Amino acid sequence: MDFAHSPKAADYIARMNAFMQEHVLPAEVDYYAQLPTGADWTLWRQPAVMESLKQKAKDAGLWNLFLPDEHGAGLSNVEYAPLAEITGRAGFSAEIFNCAAPDTGNMEVLVKYGSAEQQEQWLKPLLDGTVRSAFCMTEPGVASSDATNMEATAIVDGDEVVLNGRKWWSSGIGHPHCRVLIFMGLTDPNADKHRQHSMVLVPLDTPGVKIERMLPVFGAFDEPHGHGEVSFTNVRLPLSAFIAGPGRGFEIAQGRLGPGRIHHCMRAIGAAEMALELMCKRAATRVAFGKPLARLGGNPDVIANARMAIEQARLLTLKAAWMMDTVGVKGAMSEISQIKVVAPSMAQQVIDAAVQIHGGMGVSDDVPLARLFAYARVLRLADGPDEVHRGLIAKLEMRQQLAKYGVKI
Repeated sequence: MDFAHSPKAADYIARMNAFMQEHVLPAEVDYYAQLPTGADWTLWRQPAVMESLKQKAKDAGLWNLFLPDEHGAGLSNVEYAPLAEITGRAGFSAEIFNCAAPDTGNMEVLVKYGSAEQQEQWLKPLLDGTVRSAFCMTEPGVASSDATNMEATAIVDGDEVVLNGRKWWSSGIGHPHCRVLIFMGLTDPNADKHRQHSMVLVPLDTPGVKIERMLPVFGAFDEPHGHGEVSFTNVRLPLSAFIAGPGRGFEIAQGRLGPGRIHHCMRAIGAAEMALELMCKRAATRVAFGKPLARLGGNPDVIANARMAIEQARLLTLKAAWMMDTVGVKGAMSEISQIKVVAPSMAQQVIDAAVQIHGGMGVSDDVPLARLFAYARVLRLADGPDEVHRGLIAKLEMRQQLAKYGVKI
């Protein structure tokens, strides 16, 4: 494995870093100052500075970087990974480059599985950044870490599909630009376990779709995106709303999650890098008991451990990205699950250490550490909790180890 960046990736990294330093990081205070807050998502508005930054990023050719084909920058997973890390330094920055979840995953689904009609209606405006989207899979009534538990339904009725059920943690559904969502539901309970479910494209204004509330995360509502609880009551759509046809839900989900986990993990590493940078600045300038914090107690060890943990997580994530590029998602399943456990946990620990170094300031809004910590902690649940990923890692490891002796489990 060559650890050097390709010339194309190196060019994008330099341009992205320059753009972040010149435009994004200086705008962070303005962005949050312009952001309407509160539980009533109908009052949420997109900060004007965001639309200005999006246009600048588009003009600079820093747009849809995550897509590896003609729709994006044509970067591999390994090439895009360091760009995702850079966006992790500011929690609002991925949207600036049209590289924010859940739009990235939804666009990948439409590129790979969408019909020509679906691509024309929804992929084009998503690629252009004029609309946003949501993904509705998790349900309040069942343990959604086991997706086969899903109770919401997508039943064929003549020339229509009818949706019923309740979803929650539907990220992005509160955004004022959200216009479409992907709903995953049970279509045929008698089919093979992984052919029972379907994904359906649902315009947000379809009759029967109701946003019940926004769910707070550590007391904040993550405006203007939000994480909604949504009810679906006899929502009727034409059969053309199925993505790739009935029963393809699990197949699509597996294709969607691989790249998305690389993106999430690299953003978490970027968040940890920002926290370490802030930690070092604070430790060098804050004096207690006659010494800078950097020379007090075990703080040098804290800083060193943070650097080592970040490097380890980055190398493992890049390996997973490289494997996805070379052997595909199926060949990289263990590594993808490994990074999903390692990177958010690492980021949580490093950010927590930075909070501690900052003292009271660390939990205030004067520095972005509280927001970064909440992001890292939530990521240990999103896209599958740590325990589910550990279970898969163990299963694959046992299979590989015992195969040496001709034993199957």
